[in-house]
Amino acid sequence: MKSRKWNFHFLLFLLIQFEGMEILPASILDLNALRKLEKESFDQDAWPLFDLIAVLTFPEVIRLKAMEENQMIGFVAGDPRPRDGWGWIATIAVDSRFRRRGIGTALLHACEARLGVPRSRLTVRMSNQGAILLYEKEGYQTIDLWKAYYNDGEDAVVMEKPL
Repeated sequence: MKSRKWNFHFLLFLLIQFEGMEILPASILDLNALRKLEKESFDQDAWPLFDLIAVLTFPEVIRLKAMEENQMIGFVAGDPRPRDGWGWIATIAVDSRFRRRGIGTALLHACEARLGVPRSRLTVRMSNQGAILLYEKEGYQTIDLWKAYYNDGEDAVVMEKPL
């Protein structure tokens, strides 16, 4: 009952907060839009084509898109790992023209709700203070630092949140 009540309130929040925006499952049909969003959002860190195909087709991956006026304006992918007791938020991106409207937070919550594990983890560039502050606001705490994780040698902050 508790999760149903939470899901109802979350859906009501989405309807009130994001009139005209929907969060829907993503599929391989979204490959071109996702490729464009990844490149615009992450530039040198954008996933290669093979990884995008994988995230859109592997059966265990949670993949959600934010849509407005038939356009993908955001995306999130989650990798549940129930044997480990946690899941990864593998990627989350919002089109730069639609940022600061709560779409990233809505995608994050929607993915977390579907992970089905007690904890969620993610990585973020150490220099991305805006994202780190958002994740902290959403209950994530730093649990590790991965040295030289990114292609340019920048460290990654590993964060975790109890769900």
